[in-house]
Amino acid sequence: MTETAQMPNVQLNLVGLSKNDYRGAPTTLCAGCGHNSISNQIIAAAYELNVVPEDMIKLSGIGCSSKSPAYFLNRSFGFNSLHGRMPSVATGAMFGDHRMRALAVSGDGDTTNIGMGQFKHIMRRNVPMVYIIENNGVYGLTKGQFSATAEKGLRLKYQGLNPFTPVDVVEEAMASGATFVARSFAGDANQVKSLIKAALSHNGLAVLDIISPCVTFNNEDDSRHSYGWGREHREPLHDFTFVPREEEIQLTDFPEGTTTTVTLHDGAKVVLKKIDRDYDPTSRSAAIHLLESARDEEVLLTGLIYVDPDQPSLTDVAELSAQRPLNRLTETDLRPDKSMIDIANAMMF
Repeated sequence: MTETAQMPNVQLNLVGLSKNDYRGAPTTLCAGCGHNSISNQIIAAAYELNVVPEDMIKLSGIGCSSKSPAYFLNRSFGFNSLHGRMPSVATGAMFGDHRMRALAVSGDGDTTNIGMGQFKHIMRRNVPMVYIIENNGVYGLTKGQFSATAEKGLRLKYQGLNPFTPVDVVEEAMASGATFVARSFAGDANQVKSLIKAALSHNGLAVLDIISPCVTFNNEDDSRHSYGWGREHREPLHDFTFVPREEEIQLTDFPEGTTTTVTLHDGAKVVLKKIDRDYDPTSRSAAIHLLESARDEEVLLTGLIYVDPDQPSLTDVAELSAQRPLNRLTETDLRPDKSMIDIANAMMF
């Protein structure tokens, strides 16, 4: 039993762990960043689902979002991979021990720029894992360049005007045959947690596109919390970077089938629409129609958009043993019998 579990008035789940046992290191992301809220909901979901942390692996690529696994499930093994290459590592990890649960955190740059090819193939193969894209439309670690999901016409001080049509993560997931597709907003904590719990229960690849505004680079020059305003009105004593503190955007719950307008840190507005409760997420044609309607209405659709519970996962297709994962097989198990080698050699001549 952990130290926190022995403390009085600490509520334990069914595996004897407190919520604190699912936390990680203190965050180093900007104050107010939506990525931190997503990490908190991963912690809450794992605690409420009675997940044993040692039975889950964490994966990520490169970017602000890919630092997130350090901030949750500190008892779980993790791997911070190369930029855009996390899906390959995840596929290998799940082949190594398919009994594990896998949760991956990526960003819009890590996934839809350098990692688009790998993203498409991991969906096609239906690798059993949760794939969260923390989507803010900019490269935060490299000082705010447009990512592939940045909206056309967006203007940033050091990047100018974005002339390109954005990549829609949800539409890409649908086009690539993903078997679980959802979208949410980082400030809608209840919905984010519910979708993470559903994704962790799915046998196959679960794609969660979570809009998480950047408090540092997606801002306007006339905002007093922006870099532009600060540089024009400062009298610096030292040359160092200061990121202004912002309040994290939190939403009050709003009913299914309705819309709400969210004002971002830079003054821009985004209209969120929750999917109706009676919507059938198992209809692929209905999901595509819903996405097209949302684009025409210029709203950001949130909720479970599509799920196919009957499609076999990659480990099902490979018929991996339920008793012994590949990384537990011994040399004796893996070495072919001499008679089989003789048969194989005979076939070559």
